[in-house]
Amino acid sequence: MNTAGSIEAGATSSAPAAERRVLATIPDDKAMMRAAAELTRDIAAHRPAIYWADMLGSALAGYALLAGAILLQPAWLAWASGAAAVLLLYRALLFIHEISHFRKNEVPGFLFGWNALVGIPMLTPSLMYEAVHTLHHARTRYGTVEDPEYLPLALMKPWSLPVFILIALLAPPALVIRFGVLAPLGLLIPPLRRVTWERFSALSINPTFRRRPAEPAFRSRFFWQEAGAALWALLLVASVFWLGWRPLLIALAVFSAVAVLNQLRTLVAHLWENEGEAMTVTGQYLDSVNVPPPSPLAALWAPVGLRYHALHHLMPSLPYHSLGEAHKRISARLGPQSTFAQTTHKGMAPLVARIARSTMARR
Repeated sequence: MNTAGSIEAGATSSAPAAERRVLATIPDDKAMMRAAAELTRDIAAHRPAIYWADMLGSALAGYALLAGAILLQPAWLAWASGAAAVLLLYRALLFIHEISHFRKNEVPGFLFGWNALVGIPMLTPSLMYEAVHTLHHARTRYGTVEDPEYLPLALMKPWSLPVFILIALLAPPALVIRFGVLAPLGLLIPPLRRVTWERFSALSINPTFRRRPAEPAFRSRFFWQEAGAALWALLLVASVFWLGWRPLLIALAVFSAVAVLNQLRTLVAHLWENEGEAMTVTGQYLDSVNVPPPSPLAALWAPVGLRYHALHHLMPSLPYHSLGEAHKRISARLGPQSTFAQTTHKGMAPLVARIARSTMARR
């Protein structure tokens, strides 16, 4: 999942031709793909009990801690409660990524339950990712100008990285405006509604992406999601008249921290070294990142299976709770010299440093 907000694609500069050819023309490793399929057949089923327990526990505990950030004294206790709320609400929010890959009735009722408890209250209903994120996995779209979730960040200017991170701070107020102002006005002004849908209704980092009209199968549920988010946004703004500004500002600060954490995760989800060419599945895999154990903090900044992002690109339909076991099995079969092992990284800091060094070389 990527924060709604982007930087200008025009900041890119040309990478060496040889580097681009490696990413764009690398052939598929059929042995790796075959082993991944064979070794994960028995763990490919989604387990509803895990989804519900994880999401409900994370969301309810996160909201309780958010209340603590607003109500608790002394200040250090409120700050500690707020920091814990960020981590738990971040985890709850990232189930939007799993939802975007669900087939019909894969986890019954989960889409509605998650939207009611997490998506709408955090003004990020699943419509912002459904039928959008799957474009990022399309064989002919990944890493191209038609990919809503790709920018060649490693090939941009050095200032691009801090801008990419800091713009996420604006996500919560931007979402209040999108649902609380633009959505109601769009009912009266059809051209505004069209622009809102095309440009402000997807969690995209590609500034050139324009969302197409929703397919008929999605329209009904997208309508109630947008209506619910619009009503909630208006209620949040109205709450200042009886609760004052403090609760809303604290909640927005927590949600901004969630957005920044997610943007940092997005920054290290890929190596961002492709410059527009279509890639093979193996090329996409090698441009993506796994941070398996023993990395101690990856479970916090890349929860819900996202520490295995490269493996997810290799097997997008595998449920998050099976990715760790899948990684162990495939690693044991193929070994440390395999293509599969080339996406393993030690943590966030080395990945940020790698991308930063790449941008510095292009000043």
